[in-house]
Amino acid sequence: MSIIIGLTGENCAGKGTVADYLVKKGFYYYSLSDIIREELVNEGREISREALISKGNDLRRNFGSEILAKRTIDKLEADRNYVIDSIRNPAEAQALLATGKMTLIYVTAPAEKRFERMKSRRREGDPRSFESFKLIDRLELEGRDQHGQRLAEVFALAAKKVENTADFRELYEAMDAVLGEISAEFKPKRPNWDQYFMNIAKVVASRSNCLKRHVAAVIVKDKRIVSTGYNGTPRGIRNCNEGGCPRCNSFAESGTKLDECVCSHGEENAIVQASYHGISIKDATVYSTFSPCLLCTKMIINSGIREVVYNADYPLSEMPLKLLREAGITVRQVRVEKE
Repeated sequence: MSIIIGLTGENCAGKGTVADYLVKKGFYYYSLSDIIREELVNEGREISREALISKGNDLRRNFGSEILAKRTIDKLEADRNYVIDSIRNPAEAQALLATGKMTLIYVTAPAEKRFERMKSRRREGDPRSFESFKLIDRLELEGRDQHGQRLAEVFALAAKKVENTADFRELYEAMDAVLGEISAEFKPKRPNWDQYFMNIAKVVASRSNCLKRHVAAVIVKDKRIVSTGYNGTPRGIRNCNEGGCPRCNSFAESGTKLDECVCSHGEENAIVQASYHGISIKDATVYSTFSPCLLCTKMIINSGIREVVYNADYPLSEMPLKLLREAGITVRQVRVEKE
């Protein structure tokens, strides 16, 4: 069965960017505004924002509020996937939803960001002040004409909401996630960022020479790895698995004889390695195969790391996790299945 993605949203929210991305994935594109443009061309009239709005209202008033959607539906073929843009009246959305094939997505962004995007495109006829921009927003959202633009009612019919507040990469990832929820055909095959970095941390842990457990941490800034570390004896000291650590080699019970352990922990080594190479980790994220111990927790707090993501619970994790949260550090557990 074909898939229809319907797009709605405020001016300059990024609907066109989403539509272009879906076209690259094999979707065929239609805009309800194309029906209005065809009418204006046939009448020999200039195409402008005001003319499009006025003509669209006239068509809805004369032929029913769902006319643009109905004419577009007539053009659709059963064996294709479509993305349909410029859904601005609830009757249009309901007509498309009645096909049983459409998922309506509300693409949005803060007004300030949308206004900056509008200014950068330098289109003739766009409002020049933020106040004028917000006024147009309000008129389109709260339209009282049954046959006009009534965006707030359309937004309420959307099954999905996509926030376009960052870069294209994050917007595309959000759309991939939505497509994966709609159809297995579009389910992303690659891991998300949390899975990606946690799996790397697990590979780093395989380098550990500790006899007790293999633990590793990966420090990430702007989705780039800046430092890694795994647990083991300090540089120049005999490896743990070669007899370098008396505690590990005596197979002490977890939580006991910690004063005899000479191994450095994964998070500790990752932080120290960053310092050794002169790399700032302020505001970074650390991915660790275990939640941090108390010593590593204090190092994480004082190093300026802002987020801790861990896979499994460390045996003595209650106090460290409490301290991290008290320090305002985001703590998340992301379980990654064993290979």
